Amino acid sequence: MAHILIAEDDLAVRSFVSRALEQKGFDVTAVGDGIQALEALQNDGYDLLVTDIVMPGLDGIGLALRVTRDYPELPVLLMTGYSAEQQRAYDLEELICKVLIKPFTLKQVCDAVEEALNQRQAS
Repeated sequence: MAHILIAEDDLAVRSFVSRALEQKGFDVTAVGDGIQALEALQNDGYDLLVTDIVMPGLDGIGLALRVTRDYPELPVLLMTGYSAEQQRAYDLEELICKVLIKPFTLKQVCDAVEEALNQRQAS
């Protein structure tokens, strides 16, 4: 069973994504920002990071850059509801698996996670 770290400052979105992935049988740890995500990464091993782009403190882009440097084997899936932030994310295409555009459905988030995990196994 894959262990997934979710970093999302919006409690409603964090809960929605966590519940969706837990229902699919994933082991999920959810935190409220990028700094908490870095702390979690130091304490446990994960198979995937799912992070919002816009968060206080360390945002998702900064988090993705740190993760791809310090944990190069860990795939990163970004989420955003801001069209201006989408371009920042696409500039990182080599580093990230996908950008999920909010609002997304339960099926879309689960499919994106499965795809990211399958890419990791293939590489």
